[in-house]
Amino acid sequence: MLFASHRDRQFFSLLRDAAQNLAESAQVFWDLSQATGRADEYAARLKDLEKRGDRYTHDLITLLNKLFVTPLDREDILRLAVVLDDVVDGLEAAASRIFIYRVDEDNRYIREFASLIMGQAEEVVQAVERLQTKDLLRIRENAVQINVLENQGDDLLREALANLLNHEQDPVRIIKLKEIFETLETVTDRAEDVANALESVVMKHA
Repeated sequence: MLFASHRDRQFFSLLRDAAQNLAESAQVFWDLSQATGRADEYAARLKDLEKRGDRYTHDLITLLNKLFVTPLDREDILRLAVVLDDVVDGLEAAASRIFIYRVDEDNRYIREFASLIMGQAEEVVQAVERLQTKDLLRIRENAVQINVLENQGDDLLREALANLLNHEQDPVRIIKLKEIFETLETVTDRAEDVANALESVVMKHA
């Protein structure tokens, strides 16, 4: 079944825009993780994407407030809009810390977190694209894969912190990197929140 009204198309267009903004943010953070000495550039780009994401969230909430009937449960639309934005906020926060703390040298764990988040972003984009056609089975598959990647993020954080404490001698650097790693793991958690919001839609329309 297709949601076909003009207002419905507006909702799904805004959700797709928000998901694409998340994916673009993940790509920029990935680029940051591969570069050295350019954290200021990537942090600025992520700040712009974070502001764009805020506008998409605002536009979705404004549209929600105008309508009595919505294509999906009102609570699900609001939750999905907020958690999509949360992922972008987290990536911007991580990039800002890398820039402010001046730790933008090559770091294996930052690269691996960036890769996990890129994978989650790809699943999010696919799932949001499938909302309008109610391709519930495929959305469910996307949500499961997002959760798998989040679990890998938990494991990666434990490994990163153990390595940091075992090999780093500078206590200030330990504090800085620990905060960055934890911020990135939280981003994978926020992507899991997106998966949970998608699962809620699937449950209500199955």
